[in-house]
Amino acid sequence: MRTILLAVFGAILCSGCGAGAEPVPFKPIADVKELMNAVIDPAADEIWDSTGWIITAAGEEHKVPQNDEEWLAVMHHAITLTEAGNLLMMAPRAKDGDLWMKRSQEMVDAGQKAWRAAQAKDPQRLFDTGGEVYVACLNCHGEYIDEIKNAK
Repeated sequence: MRTILLAVFGAILCSGCGAGAEPVPFKPIADVKELMNAVIDPAADEIWDSTGWIITAAGEEHKVPQNDEEWLAVMHHAITLTEAGNLLMMAPRAKDGDLWMKRSQEMVDAGQKAWRAAQAKDPQRLFDTGGEVYVACLNCHGEYIDEIKNAK
């Protein structure tokens, strides 16, 4: 009997969780420029600055995260960048339902690759995906920033 009561109670609780439930309303606060300045640019910069090399007269210096804490920080920046791509797709930030969404999805995809590379602690893969992040940014800026679009 107790099992039946628990099953009925569970069914009642779950009945309000699925179909027919009103979606949670989103309330975007920052505009695209503010989101770029506060979230996207800093996260991308941290990804780009995390790996690479410097060639000097003294030789080649390789830059990679040095410990678990540094790898975790890069992974957190990649997660931030990935989810910021989703934030760009929310109204009223979304400029259109076509190219804007495609460009935003490119950022999500590139950010997720950087996230996985940091999670794997793979410096070459992280460096390569940093290039994909750059291309995703460049593609969008080339379409939506007038100074860049008109400079073509």
